[in-house]
Amino acid sequence: MNTTVTAAQKTAEWKQLAKLTGPILIAQLTQTMMSVVDTVMAGRVSATDLAAVSVGSSIWIPAILLVFGLALALAPIISHFDGARNHTQIARMVQQGFYVCVLGGLVTYAAIASAPWLLNIMTVEDEFRRVTLEYLEYIVWGLPAFIIYIVLRNFCEGLSHTLPSLVIGIIGLLVNIPANYIFIYGYFGMPALGGAGCGLASAIVLWAMALAMLGYVVWAKRFASIQLFARWHKPNWDDIWYVIRIGFPISVSLFFEVSLFAAVALLIAPLGATVVSSHQIALNISSLVYMVPLSLSMAVTLRVGFALGAGEPGAAMRSHKMALTFGMAFAAVNGLIMWLGGAWLAALYTENSDVIKLAAQLMGLAAIFTLSDTFQAVAIGTLRGYKDTRVVMFITFLSYWPFGLSVGYILALTDWFVPAMGAAGFWIGFITGLSMAAVLLSWRLHKVHRSYLKRFHQGLHPDHGHTH
Repeated sequence: MNTTVTAAQKTAEWKQLAKLTGPILIAQLTQTMMSVVDTVMAGRVSATDLAAVSVGSSIWIPAILLVFGLALALAPIISHFDGARNHTQIARMVQQGFYVCVLGGLVTYAAIASAPWLLNIMTVEDEFRRVTLEYLEYIVWGLPAFIIYIVLRNFCEGLSHTLPSLVIGIIGLLVNIPANYIFIYGYFGMPALGGAGCGLASAIVLWAMALAMLGYVVWAKRFASIQLFARWHKPNWDDIWYVIRIGFPISVSLFFEVSLFAAVALLIAPLGATVVSSHQIALNISSLVYMVPLSLSMAVTLRVGFALGAGEPGAAMRSHKMALTFGMAFAAVNGLIMWLGGAWLAALYTENSDVIKLAAQLMGLAAIFTLSDTFQAVAIGTLRGYKDTRVVMFITFLSYWPFGLSVGYILALTDWFVPAMGAAGFWIGFITGLSMAAVLLSWRLHKVHRSYLKRFHQGLHPDHGHTH
């Protein structure tokens, strides 16, 4: 096997990564913008409505991570088929993906249905409880649409076609703004639902995105040969288990990450409004910056899956190295901006000098956090391309929770080793947890790639897709 990489190959790979990453990034940013629009427009009604939307989305988003993660399994599966030029299996696997995500959707619905019990534990005010539950009652009507959209999005992205994600993300944002106006404030004869109207608007947005994606997939000539819905396949438990085996660990890993930040937010709450606000500003800015490594991670999954399906393991690792180079360069530039311009960035959110000062300190730590986060995100994306997700789940859990959160808690809230550092201690915990994840994931990738090469050289062609 020729391992020499020409300049032309490098240039071609850069172009492919950029072509995939750009639309995914814009699609992710439109999702973020929808959340911002919901927050701003609900906040104009009342503080109670804003809080209800915040809590409602904090229940909805972790709940749909199960469906989201299961659907993400389809991207590497389909990219392997695409690389192997084995398009006859794709329709069957996409349909099995629908079955899997419907099962996940039932679990998600049950989780959302437990919201009244959760709010009882929180002992919230009656009006807050009412708006939160109404928000969830409305948005859950969008759950079937979310399943349709996310499965078909991963079908398109698995075939290295990410442009629909961009266009339909923009469509969703354009529908979201007027829908919010109509249902939050009560225009065109509709009742003013306040914060609960965000839930109804979000459900409508999800259906608009699902129908747009469905229409595109059905009518696009590039998918005609795949005949996605020419015949409907019955549930096949081997296929269903195959998707679950890859997708469920992705869902769990995503939950570990989301729940880590949620836990820290709760632990910081008793430290006062200044600390909470500073932490939220630093987290918000670093979350926006994270959109780039996240998109790069999703793109490298597709490139690695395609290369392995085509029987080119050298190209798979070339994709990883180039994604890592680009990601770390971006993280270094953004880290420098956060390090030097933290106070200026914080001033965009607030005029409170105490909040600005503390947020600037936290963004100095966030600059380091961004480097570790990018390294582990690219490694996770590459491992997904190898369809290796179960060990990743254990690595992320150990790194984020027993290690990262414990370090953060000890430094932030105890005097065991140093005087209690407050929010900065948790950010050091984030850095240590993500750095540990980066090291362990790199070790895992090295091991998986060596194992793959060994089987490949034995003529086993281990990744030409899953077939009966």
